[in-house]
Amino acid sequence: MAPSLGRAAVAEGLGTFALVFFGPGAAVVQAQTGALGHLGVALVFGLSVMAVLATLGPVSGAHINPAATLALALCGQLPRAWVAPYVAAQLTGAVLAALALLALLGREGGLGVTVPAGSAAQSFGLELLLTFFLLLAALRAGRPWVVGGVVALAAAMGGPISGASMNPARSFGPALVSGIWTAHWLYWVAPALGAGLAAGVHLWLGAPARPQAPAGGSADRGASA
Repeated sequence: MAPSLGRAAVAEGLGTFALVFFGPGAAVVQAQTGALGHLGVALVFGLSVMAVLATLGPVSGAHINPAATLALALCGQLPRAWVAPYVAAQLTGAVLAALALLALLGREGGLGVTVPAGSAAQSFGLELLLTFFLLLAALRAGRPWVVGGVVALAAAMGGPISGASMNPARSFGPALVSGIWTAHWLYWVAPALGAGLAAGVHLWLGAPARPQAPAGGSADRGASA
């Protein structure tokens, strides 16, 4: 039986909380201790996504990303009426996780906030392309290890330049709690455009033999819920 919207929204909030707690949390730990290294932080992001997809995917699809929710809706795999509740739950989970990081680790490291290391245009292009490849892989494969692996790959390559957010909720929570809003707009616009591009390419290529939802659940769960 398909889960209710209420249960799915709670799962989205829990999953996004976990992503922001562990991912940006690792960035804060690295800033404070230097113990993880850049690749260590990237690996934490990837493993966090993998674990959330495997755990909560059967409930909500575990999008844990407004861009993923947008891509899924554009592909007709999620009811349009579910988009706003999903995004609201994702943003709430991200903010609560950032508050938990503030309480436990303090402000040093900026709560893992994403800001461009170079120009805003450079980070915009990087975020757009990273989001595109992440969501295309998610739409075409959707398995936890694939999506988590792409997240780790993108974080390792793009993290030093743009933060490799690919996720408006992941950027919004730390930005709101830390009060750091530098070029924050690009962490919404670029992922949204990347999501639209990924959805368009996915539909043009045609559905894979065993289509998967972007977050690792059944591809027709949203459409049939």
